[in-house]
Amino acid sequence: MEFLFPASGVQTPIWLPPLVAFVVSFLTSMVGVSGAFLLLPFQMSVLGFVSPAVSPTNMVYNIVAIPSGVYRYIREGRMLWSLTWLIVAGSLPGVVVGGFVRLNYLYDVRPFSAFAGCVLLYIGGRLFADLLPSRNTADPTPTAAAAGTEPTSGHWTVENPSFDWRSLAFRFQGREHRCSVPGVFGLSLVVGVVGGVYGIGGGAIIAPVLVAIYRLPTHAVAGATLMGTFSTCIVGLLYFQIVAASYAESGLDVAPDWLLGALFGLGGLAGMYVGARTQRFVPAFWLKLMLSIILLGVALRYLTGFLLG
Repeated sequence: MEFLFPASGVQTPIWLPPLVAFVVSFLTSMVGVSGAFLLLPFQMSVLGFVSPAVSPTNMVYNIVAIPSGVYRYIREGRMLWSLTWLIVAGSLPGVVVGGFVRLNYLYDVRPFSAFAGCVLLYIGGRLFADLLPSRNTADPTPTAAAAGTEPTSGHWTVENPSFDWRSLAFRFQGREHRCSVPGVFGLSLVVGVVGGVYGIGGGAIIAPVLVAIYRLPTHAVAGATLMGTFSTCIVGLLYFQIVAASYAESGLDVAPDWLLGALFGLGGLAGMYVGARTQRFVPAFWLKLMLSIILLGVALRYLTGFLLG
């Protein structure tokens, strides 16, 4: 039996949104991504939710779903707080700008689909490039994870973090890792704009960049990128909710569908917790390969649809 969501006009079995969100978030949370970038095309293509309100609805999903994954990473000592606050500081102003761009320049479904396709193509391309032999030393897969056994807790704890205006450094699994503070801040600002337009908070973009460009280990940055996504989605959702009344006067619906977003979020809440708990047992190579194939497939579908439509 199908249920009608009055705010968005979506009609679907009430069990479908949480089920899809659970599967998506379980897989994507293991690389520090909430899965909102995959739920958005699902809402547009399968559920027929194509108004600008789909972006803030995606943000509702992130706000409900992410805390369980973040909690798990904190509990395991894998939350790199200095990187988290750096991502948040750059992304927060960017997400407001992104929301403005979405409502004023990308409100029509066709150009927005093309934009979404470009974003997904970029993310998938970065992840796939990181799998090439010349890059495969960036994020060495722990032997224990490959074997499916759990190492001692010390091996999975972020150690000796240091932070100043020039660089951020930490130790993880016996190796030193370092990245540029101005570089990550600038990247976060751009990512915030893109994430505000797309309704994903930006974690899906910055996570593969941190791994592919700055050579940071996936298992260490996942918690920080999820927390950054959570923070920016709160600001982005507030922006959409505040301006919703003014846009409603002109007949444009930009307010989120809270019920639909919450149902996605409940499925994601369970999926992210299980994904964060499972991550240490899954080799990083297979995580990146799986995500890159999914991302590139969805991106090509949107881009070909835009070009041929």
